[in-house]
Amino acid sequence: MWQDLVGQIQPHCATRGVGGKVPFFLWVVTLVKLSLLDRSRTRAGCPESEGLTGSVGRAVHAERLGYERFWVAEHHAVPGIASGSPPVLLAAIGAHTVRIRLGSGGVMLPNHQPIVVAEQFLMLEALHPGRIDLGLGRSLGFTPAVRAALRHDLDGPDTFEDDLTELRALLDGTGPVTAHPVVPAPVPMSLLATGRGLAIAARHGLPVVVGGPILAQDSIGAALDTYRRDFRPSKQAADPHVTISLDVTVAADDATARELALPEAWAMARSRQTGEFPPLEPVGAIHAQDWSTQVRQRVEKSLAGAVAGSPATVRRMLDDLAERTGADELMASTSTYDREALFASDAALRDLLD
Repeated sequence: MWQDLVGQIQPHCATRGVGGKVPFFLWVVTLVKLSLLDRSRTRAGCPESEGLTGSVGRAVHAERLGYERFWVAEHHAVPGIASGSPPVLLAAIGAHTVRIRLGSGGVMLPNHQPIVVAEQFLMLEALHPGRIDLGLGRSLGFTPAVRAALRHDLDGPDTFEDDLTELRALLDGTGPVTAHPVVPAPVPMSLLATGRGLAIAARHGLPVVVGGPILAQDSIGAALDTYRRDFRPSKQAADPHVTISLDVTVAADDATARELALPEAWAMARSRQTGEFPPLEPVGAIHAQDWSTQVRQRVEKSLAGAVAGSPATVRRMLDDLAERTGADELMASTSTYDREALFASDAALRDLLD
């Protein structure tokens, strides 16, 4: 039945492309939670709506594979990303799934009033009991125009921690007003954190999701050790919890995986050149374009830092990451133009850590 559902939901436009320090074997045993973060990437030549229906189809596939969570992102006015509203997309995904936990990676709290976020996620929890996570971020928008549209001033006061405290009170029913619908248990919160965000999470007793360039820094181990040392137990979490989020592409061999990782690396390089994060392009179309020296260097740097390769290669890279971070959970944020290859990579990663 799930195959039929995926076939109904999955778009068909972009289906052709390229043909604590813990040893890894222990990490596989203890890292029982494996999750996906989907950014609803758009694809060149395809309607942007397929970025959303593709997310729904991927969630159905992830549930069948046995993934723990499926999270979606919030980005505004980004040509390469279709979703600016995690609650709306999560409602659609929840209607087509049964077991998998659903969450936001994340809701950017500075963009919303705490009571609005509380009501949205309480409603999701009422519709899909015991399956909803609330991941929170602090981004104010990537460009001046987006920040202006969101009514943000970089010189304005930083109210994030106060808003976080207010939101938590609204979710657990201790706020100055009662957010509805009332649900039996609070929605679990996590913080998307780098730098100062780790300290905020430790003070508030929140799990953290860590991704991006910080994972490649030599200081990541020390930063996470500080988070664990300073963690204050809360009603939600008695102990610190670290989820690492990064692109992981698994294919039959290293060369194929590198090709699958190319569209995302190319989009990132182009965004540095144009100021806009573009839709994913087919691998063949990327190779056919003229590459400036600067773009080539940026693409190569991105690919060199990607977790992409055969199962054996990815295994070695995740082993190193586990040793440097002592993470409790892996959340893969993989994307590529070829949706069939993306589904295959999700399945291969699940097999690798099964």
